[in-house]
Amino acid sequence: MPNDQEMARVFVQLADTLVDDFDVFEFLHRLTERCTQLLGVDAAGILLTDQHDHLRLIAASSERARLLELFQLQSDQGPCLDAFASGNPVTSTDLPAEAGRWPKFAAAAQRSGFAAVHALPMRLRHQTVGALNLFSARPQALDEETTTFAQAFADIATIGLLHHRAARHQELLSEQLQFALNSRVIIEQAKGMLAERAGISVDEAFTALRDHARRTNTKLPDAATAILNGTSPLGSPTNQDI
Repeated sequence: MPNDQEMARVFVQLADTLVDDFDVFEFLHRLTERCTQLLGVDAAGILLTDQHDHLRLIAASSERARLLELFQLQSDQGPCLDAFASGNPVTSTDLPAEAGRWPKFAAAAQRSGFAAVHALPMRLRHQTVGALNLFSARPQALDEETTTFAQAFADIATIGLLHHRAARHQELLSEQLQFALNSRVIIEQAKGMLAERAGISVDEAFTALRDHARRTNTKLPDAATAILNGTSPLGSPTNQDI
């Protein structure tokens, strides 16, 4: 059982990964390794949801754990899936004795050398993003203190992932906003050029630009860019679209 000083050091190491160059794969792989080193289990794995809300394997401390996690996903049966679906911890301290609970998974776990599993939801408030799964080679229960530390690992992983997703979402929003602002400048320039060439008002130029983009199935910023580059027929003396 780890002492408080060891756990504090691990949490600091994990927190150090939450920086600008955050590598989600390294972060989660390191977490599975720390679980096996400190929690008295033989392997650990992490399943996460993708953008379609499907669980995917993201990290495992060993090849045996990786293959068992993949089998669990393929067979659509196991404690980790139940923990994710319910948002609550799911435990089997003796898989051979509970073979009827998850027949396919229990058999696969035994073939992989595991006899117990503890699945902890990775959850923040009402949002569950995955599950942290701890595997033991012999039947065993985790004591209350170890379970508390295990849930703390799951919680810090959840916070790290949601922080990463929020940062990426904010970055995407910023990129989209900047693109919109840049596009607006291009459109305004094209409107002015088109109005001058065709001898029409700016409002009429914008209507002509928009209609042309629709007829040619072209995005408005692209149609405007073509006018500025001189590659668009719109506004030429022979053009009948204006």
